Amino acid sequence: MKNPARNPCAARGARKRGLAAWVAPIGWSSLCLAPIVAVAAEPGPPPAADLPAWFSILPPLVAIAIALLFRSVVPALMAGVWVGAWGLAGLTPAGAWQGLLATVETFVIDALADRDHQSVIVFSMLIAGMVGIVTRNGGMQGVVERIRRLAGSPRRVQLATTALGVGIFFDDYANTMVVGNAMRPLTDAVRVSREKLAYLVDSTAAPVASVAFITTWIGYEIGIMEDSIRTIDGLDESAYLVLLRSLPYSFYPWLAMAFLLMVVMTGRDFGAMHAAESRARTTGRVSRLQGAAGMDGGNEADYSTDQPHRAFNAWIPVLVLIVSVLGGLWTTGDGQTVSEIIGSADSYKALLWGSSLSISAATLLSVGQRLLTLEETIEAMIDGMRRLLYGIVILALSWALAGVTEQLDTAGYLVSLLEGSMPPEVLPAVVFVLAAATSFATGTSWGTMGILMPLALPLAWSMSLAGGEASAHAILHASVAAVLAGAVWGDHCSPISDTTILSSVASSCNHIDHVRTQLPYALTVGLVAGLGGFLLAGYGIPWWLCMLGCMFVLLGILRLLGRPS
Repeated sequence: MKNPARNPCAARGARKRGLAAWVAPIGWSSLCLAPIVAVAAEPGPPPAADLPAWFSILPPLVAIAIALLFRSVVPALMAGVWVGAWGLAGLTPAGAWQGLLATVETFVIDALADRDHQSVIVFSMLIAGMVGIVTRNGGMQGVVERIRRLAGSPRRVQLATTALGVGIFFDDYANTMVVGNAMRPLTDAVRVSREKLAYLVDSTAAPVASVAFITTWIGYEIGIMEDSIRTIDGLDESAYLVLLRSLPYSFYPWLAMAFLLMVVMTGRDFGAMHAAESRARTTGRVSRLQGAAGMDGGNEADYSTDQPHRAFNAWIPVLVLIVSVLGGLWTTGDGQTVSEIIGSADSYKALLWGSSLSISAATLLSVGQRLLTLEETIEAMIDGMRRLLYGIVILALSWALAGVTEQLDTAGYLVSLLEGSMPPEVLPAVVFVLAAATSFATGTSWGTMGILMPLALPLAWSMSLAGGEASAHAILHASVAAVLAGAVWGDHCSPISDTTILSSVASSCNHIDHVRTQLPYALTVGLVAGLGGFLLAGYGIPWWLCMLGCMFVLLGILRLLGRPS
């Protein structure tokens, strides 16, 4: 959240007091309006510091509880924002009314006013519009027919989806939108559930982008590490070198990808995912809400068309998107090496360039081959964009909730729980749990890294120096990786995470169904990574031995709990 929400209702009091003076002389209507006007006429809210510290975690907890209980994320997010705005306006009846008014007027509007958030919405709509065009011009059906011959079984289709997700490693947002939209018709054809598709998309987005050497994450991660490293006496490593040496300790991202491959290769699932896969295989209903309107439901797309089924009409726009994004990252970046250039690039600008060129390519192919008229192409584009409306509403509300948690200093409260003495060997595991809790509660992995990295770096170095410089470096690298991995884990589990929401949108999967089916897998991998990875690594066990041990444990869990779909 780069444009934090301002304190709500700061100037509303004066306006409403004038309104009250105007309404008072009006007979019976004043009796009806007086209570509302009087509440809104209260002076501005007290600062958030007047609230009890525990209140800062209440808004995200309310949102998460309502979402999981009622399987509806929009009212859950609205309730979370309102509770937070109520606290900021004062825990009084007047504050409740002011907070309700500020929910949309302040926090949602501020979230939508953020340029980066606008970029996410626009490039997502452009990609959805491109998908709408290539669906109407027969390209998508051509892709389905081509790949169906090469990957005719559910396992092969899931492997192809995983490979495409790993291939688009440079940005998690681009990954979710491209992979979900491109592979959805194929997974539908072989009766793979939308829940499984969303899991494949989500598990090859942030986990891949967070550990690849050349991604849009690298520049951000290095940037938040540099200032902290300068303040550490005795540490002569550059931020980029610290980051590279910490990547082997990023147990959760690596294990999440490994577990995904285990699930695909064995054909085993457990929990809610097994129920979803069994439903899809036996009944053909790839979505629990198949046929329902809106992105929250099945949102089944009709890929049948009278146009020639030419696969290149779909692949060319997707390739234009990928090449253009990579070119945009290269153009907007600065540095001597490929990693430095792409890491410092303006990812939002590159994504906008790529999506604009992609939809232009789809339009030219459709009109140039006389498959669609220009008017029909625009209609197809709008129809594709319309499918994103529900997802955009969720994104706006999740960003608004992030603004509330920022003002309430939710992350600061969670960090305060870490205060006190502890053995340095357990620090990586504790940092991992703290980062996961922060990311889960706030719904943002980047925000979690920005908050915790400046605290974890000097803390890890100072606490571990007593064991020698070699031990200090190991604990430092493990703690840096713990912030990164914990942020990805919490973001992966949270129903208010933007990447989780985008994965649901791109896969046309009910959002709460995606969270419910993915959560057992993410929790399993996270617990194994925390105990078998970060905890043991903190006590000096080599990272590669921890990684191998965790993989064997995960495979054993899957063999024990999993059942063929």
